[in-house]
Amino acid sequence: MIEPRREIPGRLAATLFQFKIRIFQIRRFLVDLPRPPPRHRSGDRLHQAPIIAEVRSLLWNKLSPEEFPLTSGKIHNLRLAARALHGLEIPAGATFSFWRQLGRTTRRRGFTAGRELREGCLVPSIGGGLCQLTGPLYQTALAAGFQIIERHAHSRVIPGSAAAIGLDATVFWNYVDLRFASDFMWRLEVELDATHLIVRMRSAMPGEAPQPHPIPPDPPRPISQGDCLTCGQTSCFRHPSATSAHRPALGHTTYLLDAYWPEFQDGCSQHSQPGDRWLTPLDGHRWNKTNYQWSPPTGTSIAHATLTTLLRAWRQRRLPAQGASRQSFLLKADAELAADFAKRIDPQCRHLVIAQNLLPHLWRLGILGGRTFDVLLHRWPLEELHRRLDQAALHHQKSSTLSDFRADPQLVRDESSALARAGRLITPHNALADWAGDRAWRLTWALPTLTPTPPEIASDTKSSLPRLFFPASPLARKGIHELAAALRSFPAELIVLGHARENPDLDPLKGLSWRQGTLADLSSSRALVLPAWVEHEPRIALRALAMGIPVVATRACGLPPHPLLTEIDEPDSLTGWLQNLLEVPVS
Repeated sequence: MIEPRREIPGRLAATLFQFKIRIFQIRRFLVDLPRPPPRHRSGDRLHQAPIIAEVRSLLWNKLSPEEFPLTSGKIHNLRLAARALHGLEIPAGATFSFWRQLGRTTRRRGFTAGRELREGCLVPSIGGGLCQLTGPLYQTALAAGFQIIERHAHSRVIPGSAAAIGLDATVFWNYVDLRFASDFMWRLEVELDATHLIVRMRSAMPGEAPQPHPIPPDPPRPISQGDCLTCGQTSCFRHPSATSAHRPALGHTTYLLDAYWPEFQDGCSQHSQPGDRWLTPLDGHRWNKTNYQWSPPTGTSIAHATLTTLLRAWRQRRLPAQGASRQSFLLKADAELAADFAKRIDPQCRHLVIAQNLLPHLWRLGILGGRTFDVLLHRWPLEELHRRLDQAALHHQKSSTLSDFRADPQLVRDESSALARAGRLITPHNALADWAGDRAWRLTWALPTLTPTPPEIASDTKSSLPRLFFPASPLARKGIHELAAALRSFPAELIVLGHARENPDLDPLKGLSWRQGTLADLSSSRALVLPAWVEHEPRIALRALAMGIPVVATRACGLPPHPLLTEIDEPDSLTGWLQNLLEVPVS
């Protein structure tokens, strides 16, 4: 069978089409001017209400490199729309208008080119692809028994789409809208996971569940003529050969990094591919900042959030060494860095590798939808961290540092939701890897390269007592109370590295033989002891193992198996191990 020849759109026809669009847009503006549909706000009154309708729509189909750019652009536009619509709570009787709620889709607002059905063809258009959202919105409204005020079917049918069964709803700013209303208050939720767009409606309406509306019949519609990127009509002014805006691709991975860990550097470098992109806070090599000295492999590109990072560093200098104000600032700074990175993620990025501190903020921004992602796990998740601090606080109720700060509950929930959706949880920390279970990708801790300690900075070594090195500030979460209680039974000198302190009325070191030390004191110590409730980056303990110095630490420190390592389950089980370590006879 010979296919009929396609009519190729021309510039004159496109100009006339745009002129008609302007007329219709002005007309809709004037019609709505006296009483425009309301704009609704998000809320949480119904976030646990029963689900009354839900529709899932597949995001990614099997794509060719030619089709991928506009499909990824469509999904990017869906992310932005989902962020604008998710969590809206609409009063009973109020009209929901898609365009009134979302606003115009422009480049300035972050929208990009996606596929749009126009004049019989699937063509590139800024904000294109939103019909994949309005279709499920229409379907859920029907299923929930809502009153459909305005809905428009596509002019042509794409085989296999919702239009083929009359469940589509097309939109075009601002005169082709989707509007509906309900007799009861309801909540709209729009989310993207790695593979699907999910539209969900909740309500706590009284009485019986709503009865779904039957699908209204649509008049017969012709089949869409083709896809602008695959039709082969190269003489059309919209074809990719006429513009450089759409280049064949199959996506890439973006690495969103913060503080430098050598283990994460090695892991990311081994799995990074040519064409991938690394986003880091600062060019650590140029600025001589070792905590940001990331080095992407050859073939990858790198970008930095330099201004955001410098502002963060400047403001951080004025903060106290610990406490609620510092922790609150750090979370806010993480949100700012995540927002900066989010603007730099290309729509064609299909996979992300994310520093954990940025994860909940990117989740809130909707950046993770339609993508797979792994997480660089460098601390306990906030929910588990709070649990561990609460457990320690039960043992030390007078401590001012165990309960002085807790993250916002919504941020905790966001991180938990994002971690549940993540693929691999990447970490060298053994305790974190055990928590992650089957999804853990265990990296190997990097033992430090040792350099001789300059004799002029070494501390006094004349004490006859055996020395124990405590590589932290004497705070409750680091296990100082348990260590101090155990040391009261043994003749030993404690070298304390950190300077932060508990409240003045609670001095766990009172009555002990101790002094403030430096890292140079480690080499003359009998052992390093760290009975911490929480320890995320045990670098000094790793250094001690590399130097051949015994280490006694809790499993919470996440250290690797080593002949010189003694692991204890809880901080308060320290006494017996110290007795063996110091070779003190039982009295």
